Amino acid sequence: MSFRALLFSPNVPISPPDSISTRNKPNPSRSVFRVRVNSSHCSRLFRVSVSDNSCERRRRRSWKVHADVREIAESIRKSVKFKDALNDVVSSEEVLDCSVPWWEQFPKRWVIVLLCFSAFLLCNMDRVNMSIAILPMSAEFNWNPATVGLIQSSFFWGYLLTQIAGGIWADTVGGKSVLGFGVVWWSIATALTPVAAKLGLPFLLVVRAFMGVGEGVAMPAMNNILSKWVPVAERSRSLALVYSGMYLGSVTGLAFSPFLIHQFGWPSVFYSFGSLGTVWFALWLNKAHSSPLEDTQLQPQEKKLIVTNCISKQPVKTIPWRLILSKPPVLKFNLTESGLFCVLPWLTMAFSANLGGWIADTLVSKGLSVTTVRKIMQSIGFLGPAFFLTQLSHVNSPAMAVLCMACSQGTDAFSQSGLYSNHQDIAPRYSGVLLGLSNTAGVLAGVFGTAATGYILQHGSWDDVFKVSVGLYLVGTVVWNLFSTGEKILD
Repeated sequence: MSFRALLFSPNVPISPPDSISTRNKPNPSRSVFRVRVNSSHCSRLFRVSVSDNSCERRRRRSWKVHADVREIAESIRKSVKFKDALNDVVSSEEVLDCSVPWWEQFPKRWVIVLLCFSAFLLCNMDRVNMSIAILPMSAEFNWNPATVGLIQSSFFWGYLLTQIAGGIWADTVGGKSVLGFGVVWWSIATALTPVAAKLGLPFLLVVRAFMGVGEGVAMPAMNNILSKWVPVAERSRSLALVYSGMYLGSVTGLAFSPFLIHQFGWPSVFYSFGSLGTVWFALWLNKAHSSPLEDTQLQPQEKKLIVTNCISKQPVKTIPWRLILSKPPVLKFNLTESGLFCVLPWLTMAFSANLGGWIADTLVSKGLSVTTVRKIMQSIGFLGPAFFLTQLSHVNSPAMAVLCMACSQGTDAFSQSGLYSNHQDIAPRYSGVLLGLSNTAGVLAGVFGTAATGYILQHGSWDDVFKVSVGLYLVGTVVWNLFSTGEKILD
């Protein structure tokens, strides 16, 4: 780097600072001196000449300083300032502030993603613990199988009610308040479960339904807040990470529940898991915002990146129901063994969901259309489970059955980069409502599917159940590829 600077300073004589060495020439009207600036990054050498124009001096004193600056070492180029005579000689680069701690430089949008991930981790921990605790509870309270089934299904009573309502609430007031409410609500319901069970069956059913109310708003609220925080190019991997929190939550709940029950009794599961929600809520209040526009501590560079790459920005005031609804795209083990065998499919889903997210975002970044990527990922999510379900009729050991189910659910997790990412593609401002609608349909399918499974098993076998499932997967693949799109259809 080399440049010449001319400084004109009337009536002010310039003399070399004390800290530099000078070398005067025989000509008294001209002085030459050198300045060497050393830093941790580089060394620079300056040759400065000062001349005195005697003609001009008769009218007024003036000085001209010519500085030739030569960089004599290869280094990181930074701006150089002189606090005295050479204040106006400054390079074009800005000095970078390296004093900010690394955790403050971590992208804020990924802090939001990680908080949503941990919320879904707690969500499924609190949901699956009943499937383990119900065994000692039924023995203590003498519940028959029909009562156990009623208790298990009571969760979905509340869960079904708040899917659409949670989406409307999130899209109108923002995802931060809704998701925070959901976590606190279901955590309280989880902690109250032992008390309700001892009071009587009706109290337990109400508490379980209340828990479903809290968890029902979680997915729509998360979908809303990520639609505002995550750019399109990072959408699949962020959603995959968040949904993998559900799967890892199931892994954690199923792994730790037997241990806690064995060591401290079944109530300890609900007390310990429920109390974790208060820790999460404190972090959520401190770190989260419904939109990057509301975050005053967000770095300008990241805010610009998010705002220019996210379509969904402002909360909606009304939901265009007619427009939305008119769019077509819209084996026996003991306690410990049971928990461990249940862990593997969920663990596989956690891995596959993140793998699918990275694959989907990579394909989009390489120029493949969003529509094509969504169709590919969802087709894997349909056809993969269909194939592995057909193999269940050929296995003759529990281990192989679990392996088939793990592969089935692992490929099903690719849906997180298909269907579950598509809500933000087609209607980012109404993504919460759309996810509520689709998830309501999923919950209804679970309710009716459970009844249908019982009917089929009375007149047939599990093979017949799997055949029906495979048929539905194939129909879903055809419908999805015919009508789905990755383009925005609602503004």
